[in-house]
Amino acid sequence: MPTVRANGIDLYYERMGRGPTLLWLNGSGATVEQIAPMLRPYSERFDVVIHDQRGLGRTEVPPGPYSMADYAADALALLDHLELEQPLVLGISFGGMVAQELAVTAPDRVARLALLCTSPGGKGGSSYPLHELAALPPEERNRRHPTLLDTRFDDAWLASHPNDQLMIDFMGARPEPTEGARLQLEARRHHDVWDRLDRITCPTFVASGRYDGIAAPENGKAIASRIPGAELRLYDGGHMFMIQDRSTTPAIIDFLAEET
Repeated sequence: MPTVRANGIDLYYERMGRGPTLLWLNGSGATVEQIAPMLRPYSERFDVVIHDQRGLGRTEVPPGPYSMADYAADALALLDHLELEQPLVLGISFGGMVAQELAVTAPDRVARLALLCTSPGGKGGSSYPLHELAALPPEERNRRHPTLLDTRFDDAWLASHPNDQLMIDFMGARPEPTEGARLQLEARRHHDVWDRLDRITCPTFVASGRYDGIAAPENGKAIASRIPGAELRLYDGGHMFMIQDRSTTPAIIDFLAEET
């Protein structure tokens, strides 16, 4: 298993596919193993680099607290190890927060940037406080989760939309967070790049779901308003619009594959 000592921790990563290199940054609590099905269409066009972020999966769980700067530094250390000077970068949800932190910290290290279902924090708007959701009793946590994924997902909607119900069933109940996941949620609550977004100089694609209860579409609009030349897209879905709206993945791939 490929593991590298990066930014002072043992970081697990994988690399797959051929083409321009794409650094993929996962959402809250997600691991390389869990996200694998989503990577397939991207690995057909790109050399995808993905890692288990600190505290998760097969990466070390160092003592906390963690900061968003730590997650960005981990990603940059991995790029340095792999001798990747200026890859494409895609971040989903929490990974979009890390991608923003990375791009404002080291704008010369990102060729093109895709930010999906994410938020800038600060005056630009924060994502739903998942640390508060995690603190709820299991029954209440699992009751609230579907409507955060998609604000339409009440019992009546799911009863008449079996594909959406299948997606909820596949995701399963919200588990108790591990120590690493808890530390990640704590770092997430302090995310704020709003005043620094204008440092991003690369072509940027910002995408939001119209019915996202975690990263409201207004937050995506705010991000795009602060990044010069950013392209904003709204899709028919919630926080998982990449699965709900089949036009999403081809559009993201086409954007990333453009000549810079």
